[in-house]
Amino acid sequence: MWCIPEASAEYVACMEDVLDQYERSYDVSYPQVCFDEGQKQLIEETCLGYPSKAGDKRNYDYEYKRNGVRNLNILYEPLSGKRYIRIKERYTMVDFAQCMKWLVDVLYPDAALIRVVMDNLGAHKPASLYEAFPPQEACRILKKLEFHFTPKHGSWLDMAEIELSIFRRKLKQHISSETILEKEVRAIVDERTVSMRSLIGNSVPMTLESNCFTFIHPFLRD
Repeated sequence: MWCIPEASAEYVACMEDVLDQYERSYDVSYPQVCFDEGQKQLIEETCLGYPSKAGDKRNYDYEYKRNGVRNLNILYEPLSGKRYIRIKERYTMVDFAQCMKWLVDVLYPDAALIRVVMDNLGAHKPASLYEAFPPQEACRILKKLEFHFTPKHGSWLDMAEIELSIFRRKLKQHISSETILEKEVRAIVDERTVSMRSLIGNSVPMTLESNCFTFIHPFLRD
């Protein structure tokens, strides 16, 4: 357990709380959703590398052009195998709040309560919703959410972080534009959803829907 600096009482309490969430049975009215965010640098080739032989890794020239960074926000429901992705130019308190609104109003509008597991990033707090929305709207959204935080230095307990690491490994190293990134992410979402269906079977309702990937929702536009 070298990644745990100190198994303090606070650490154990947060860990037990998250593990308790993972032990819950599937309930469509009380979905359990894991949330995480990460970055992907957009890199454009300025010089084509040498052609590679069949079965060999592709060769890249060391020169490249940076086209900025995009943030990937993932919402992952482990018990159904569904995952939802947002791609944004930045990630702030307001972006987190908009993501929670999307979760409540668009992804799970019929849920009585959504239990959200996430890490302790500074933006991940109820105050972010009051930063983004009027008090009445922030309160309405928060009443549909129940936050459960991983321990500090224990974000690996968040299943969305594990899922996001798979996306990072599967994404191509050189992706030059947002459009190409969107296409690549969509393909991984479809692949992962189909593979999860074979593991979960018919124990919970599951469909491969177009809304499993959302690039820009109308109210999420900058």
